[in-house]
This record gives sequence, C-alpha cells and structure tokens, in this order.
Amino acid sequence: MTIREEQVLERIDRARRSRPRLREDTITLAHGSGGKATHTLIEAVFKEAFDNPLLNRLDDSAGFTVNGADLAFTTDSYVVSPLFFPGGDIGDLAVNGTVNDLAVSGARPLHLSAAFILEEGFPIADLRRITESMRLAAGAAGVDIVTGDTKVVQRGKADGCYINTAGVGVVRSRPPGDLRPGDAVLVTGPIGEHGVTIMLARGELDIEADLRSDTAPLNCLLADVAGACPGAVRRMRDATRGGVATVLNELASDAGLAVVVDEDAIPVRPAVRGACELLGIDPMYVACEGRAVIVVAAEAADAALSALRGHPLGEDAAVIGQVKDDPSGLVLLKTAFGGTRIVDLLVGDPLPRIC
Repeated sequence: MTIREEQVLERIDRARRSRPRLREDTITLAHGSGGKATHTLIEAVFKEAFDNPLLNRLDDSAGFTVNGADLAFTTDSYVVSPLFFPGGDIGDLAVNGTVNDLAVSGARPLHLSAAFILEEGFPIADLRRITESMRLAAGAAGVDIVTGDTKVVQRGKADGCYINTAGVGVVRSRPPGDLRPGDAVLVTGPIGEHGVTIMLARGELDIEADLRSDTAPLNCLLADVAGACPGAVRRMRDATRGGVATVLNELASDAGLAVVVDEDAIPVRPAVRGACELLGIDPMYVACEGRAVIVVAAEAADAALSALRGHPLGEDAAVIGQVKDDPSGLVLLKTAFGGTRIVDLLVGDPLPRIC
C-alpha cells in the first residue's frame, strides 16, 4: 500500500469515528435513501433521543425475551411510487419486507400489523387489490395480519396510499454477529431488480426492459441455510434501501473488519446491468426486496450455497466475497479490470421512493 493510499484510509477512518452531525436544517430525500444521510439522521436524531440497548444495536429487528421465549420485533413503512409495478405492489412489498426483517434476525415470523394512510379520493378498487395482495403474501409467508389502523388525509396530502407494517416472531437461532477474517459472503440471488423495476415503471425514461421486482418472503430460504450449517451463520441482512453496498458497509463497520468483494462474482441480470449503465447507477446501490446478504464461516460456504440453490428463491445465489483483517471498516471491490476500489456508503438519492 502506498503512502498516499494509507493517508486516504486514515482520513476515512477518522471521519467514520467522528460523532455524526446533521448539517442540514430540513429533511431531504437523501435522508430516506439508506445511505450516509440516513445513517447520520438515525445516529444524530433518533438514536440520541431514544437511547437504549435494544435500539442501539440498529439491527433489522429488536430481540428480547419474555417468559423464557426469545422474540423479535420490527416495523417498517412503505411509500413506493407507483403503487403497482411488474412483479408486485405496495401490499405484498409491505408484508414481505417485514417478514424478511424478522427472518434475517433468525426469527420465525408469526404475526403482522398493518396500518394504512389513505388519501381522500383513493379508489376502493385499488385498496381491495392491495389488501388481496397482502393476504396472498401473508399466506405464502405463513403469517397472519392480526391488527391494524386506518387514517385518511385530505386530497393532495399523500400519494394515494402509505402502509406501515410491524411484525413479531419467535427466534430460532439469532446469528451471533461476530464476523471473523476468512468468513464467506454470499448473496441469495441477482441484485438490483426491484429498484430498477420501480424506476422504469414510472414511465419517465424511454427504456424498455423485461424486468420484475424481486419482492418475496425469505423466511423459508433463510431457515434452510441455518439448518444446513448450524452455528456457522454469522450475520444475515436483507439488501433493501441502499442495496448490497450499504449492507456490506454496515457489516464491515460493525465488525471493524474489511469485506472484499469480487465484481465478477456478483449476480446481476443483463437487463438490470444495461439499465443501470444507461442511468449511471451502480447495481450495488440499488434496492432489492427479495435478496439477502449472508456471512458464514469459511468451512460452511459450500453447504450454505448448496442450501440456497436448492430453493426456488436461491437458484442464482453466489459467494461474492470474503471478510478480511483490514482495512478496518471498509468494503473493497475487485473490479472486472483487475483493480480495486473502495465501495462507500451511498451519497445522495438516485432512486427515491422505491420501497
């Protein structure tokens, strides 16, 4: 490593260790992107206000014990535009997203809540279509929607329909979270399909591609992986806002280790790659709604990959990288051209309102 490279890494490390500070006076779309602005907002506002051990882990769900039962609890809100898109709609997106947040925490999802914020004038036919989609998605995931709420706002005060879902599940085996050098990094399937599908579905771009959202419940798939390599799963994260790049950065930062990824090993469908090239977007940062990043012990990589590929949702799974000792807290990408570059957290918001 050159002196110049060492200096750059030192500056990055100092910046990451400094206390997050909001520089904006108002909320911007970037604060919802899942990237640097989102992380700063969470650390500087929400974490500071609600400081407690469960929240401070910043996991996909909070884990706690009640009368000897290990439980996981999570919540998420959905503001996708358009509401209906190839491969799904806001309804199944809301169910699958909450189911997946529980599943990556090692939990078996049990029950969901569903709260609707509806705009005056929203068609009842569309609401029925959304709730039917939620019913089918809940059935596919093996969960029940057991409680909820409805609010209606004046015409022009919302984009038709917003949904919040919360979920609770029983933890089978919570991944310990202690990444170690040599661990293998896997992704459960081709990345970026949801985000690109939403972008094209808006009809603002003269691009045609045969794409569908990857929205799907991952609880059975991830349970298969945990069963195939017991005790060897370190972490699981679903790659939603900010995409795979954001998940890898969070894992590297939490562990104080490096994640090195091979660009050629990352599964990306040609239609997604082509659309991203035209839009000037890196697929690594594009949201998925039915893909997860899994870190397992090196000796369990083959078993995990076999379990993934044995399930319909994991047929195109791949080992994409490895955990290394250093540079601490960084994600490095070995490019197809033989070089290496840092994959940092997303800056700005290239794909607003996609989940």
